[in-house]
Amino acid sequence: MKKIYVLLAALGMVTAANAQFWDVVSYKGAFPVTDGTAATDWTSGWSNFDPENTVYPATTTTVSTNITTNTTWSGVVLLQNKIYVKNNATLTIQPGTIIRGDYATQGTLIITRGSKIMAEGTSASPIVFTSSNAPGNRAEGDWGGLVILGLGVNNQPGGVANIEGLAPTLDTEHGGSNDNDNSGTLKYVRIEFPGIALEPNKEINGLTMGSVGKATIIDYVQVSFSGDDSFEWFGGKVNCKHLISYRGLDDDFDTDFGFQGKIQFGLIIRDANLSDAPGDSNAFESDNDAAGSNAQPLTMPIFSNITIVGPKGNGTTALPVGEKFEKAFRLRRNTSTSVFNSLVTGWEKGLSIEGASSEDNVTGDTLVFANNVLANFATATPCVTATPAFYNTFFGANNNDSTSTIAQINWVNMFPALGTTPDARLNVGSVAASGASFLDPKFESASINELTISELVLYPNPTNANATIRFESQNAENVIVIVSNQMGQQVITISADMMIGMNVIDLPTADLANGLYTVQVKADNGQLLRKLIVQK
Repeated sequence: MKKIYVLLAALGMVTAANAQFWDVVSYKGAFPVTDGTAATDWTSGWSNFDPENTVYPATTTTVSTNITTNTTWSGVVLLQNKIYVKNNATLTIQPGTIIRGDYATQGTLIITRGSKIMAEGTSASPIVFTSSNAPGNRAEGDWGGLVILGLGVNNQPGGVANIEGLAPTLDTEHGGSNDNDNSGTLKYVRIEFPGIALEPNKEINGLTMGSVGKATIIDYVQVSFSGDDSFEWFGGKVNCKHLISYRGLDDDFDTDFGFQGKIQFGLIIRDANLSDAPGDSNAFESDNDAAGSNAQPLTMPIFSNITIVGPKGNGTTALPVGEKFEKAFRLRRNTSTSVFNSLVTGWEKGLSIEGASSEDNVTGDTLVFANNVLANFATATPCVTATPAFYNTFFGANNNDSTSTIAQINWVNMFPALGTTPDARLNVGSVAASGASFLDPKFESASINELTISELVLYPNPTNANATIRFESQNAENVIVIVSNQMGQQVITISADMMIGMNVIDLPTADLANGLYTVQVKADNGQLLRKLIVQK
C-alpha cells in the first residue's frame, strides 16, 4: 500500500480532494483561541458589521429582465423587479461586484431549478448584495433577497413545492430526486437588508434554499438586517460553512421540509430592538413540516460550532416593551435537528423541544443536543418545558453545560456596541477552548450503513512512540488521516490508497507532545474518529 506522510507546522492547514465535511476541532463555538492575528478569525476581511453606514458606489448597470443565457455581472448592478435565472443558464458574479436591490420594484434574485449562480468572491473582494438606499436610510426589508431552488429531495407531496414568499409559478418550484444537484457557488458573499414584505407578513428570507443539492458550495456568507429569516432551508442536503446572521428580524437558522444538510461554524448576533412583531423571533426554528407529520425524509440537519448571542447580549441589555423574542432553540413539529459543540448566551429562554413527536426523536437519538454551553441563563437547566424530567434525562447526560459563565467562556470582545466589529474568538484559559467532540454517530457519515471502512482499531493507546491504525475496507479508494491537537490544529495528515480488505497505516506520533489528540479517518462517503493519548 502506498503511503505519503506530511508533518505540518503548528498552524498548518490541510486541503484534501476527498476530505469529508467536518473539521474536527477541539474548541466549542465558531472560533478558536486567538493568536493575535487575523488567521484565527474567519470573519476578517470580508464581513461587515456596520452596513447601515457603508458608502457604496453608484450603479453602473441596471438589470430588470430575466436571465435566460449565461451571463456575467461585474461593477455595481441595480437589481430591479423579480429576476429569474432560468433555462439552465449560469449567472457568474465577479469578485468585488456590488448588487443593489431596488425597493420600489421589490428587486429579488431567484435561481431556478437547473440553473446556477457562480458568486465566488474573495476575502479581500467579497460580493455584496445590499440596499439601493443611501447611508442613514437603510433598513431591514429594503429589497427581496437571494433565492436558490434546486432538484434535491424534500418531503412535500409529490416531491415538488413552491418556495414561500413568491407567487407560485413553474419558476418558483423546487424539489426533485437528485440530492447531489449543483446550483453553483456562494463564497465570500454578503446579503444586506433583504426580506421585503411582498404582502403583509409575507416576506422573502435573506438566503432562501429550496431543495438545494449537496454539490452546491455555500461558504463564508453573511446575512445582515433581514426582514424575515436570515437563512432558511426547505429540504435538500446542501452543506454550509462559515455563516453569519447579524441583526435579523425573525429567525436566524430555519429548517423545514426534510432538510438534511450539515452546517459548521456559524455566528449569530441579535439586536434587542429588532424582533418579528407578527410572530416570534428565535435563533433556531425547525419543523419537519407545518403539520408535524412523519413525512419523509425527516428534517434532520446537523449543526456544530455555532456561537449565538441573543438580544440580551451579555445580560445587561434590557428588552423593549412589546418585543417578540422567544428561544435560542425552538425545535418542534417532529423535527430531528441536532446541535453540537455550540456556545449560547443572551436569551431569556434556551432549549425548547416541543411536542411528543420531537421528544420521541430525542429518545430515539435522531434529535441530539450535546456538548453545548448555555451561559447566563436564569435556571440551572435553561430549558423551556412543562416536563423538566424529560430534559433532565439527556441535558446533563449529553455533556451540555449550563453552569459556565460568560467570564469563563472569556471571549475576546463579544459584546461591543452594535455596529462595531465583534471578536468572537476565545482568550487563553477559556473553558470552551477544549472539550468539543465529534464522536457521536451523526458525525460518522450521512449514510452510516454505506460507510466503506469499518473495524477501525488505533493502537497502542496511550502511546509513547508511534501508533498504528488498522481497519477493513470494502473498496479500493483513497483515505485521508488527520491528527489534530486540542487547539484544533492539524499536526499530521496522511493520504493513503486503501485496498479491499485489511489495511494498516503507521502514524508518526513519536515527536508529538504529551496530550490528547483526535484521529480522523476520512473516506469518500464518511469518516471515523478516535481519540489518541500521547503519554511519554
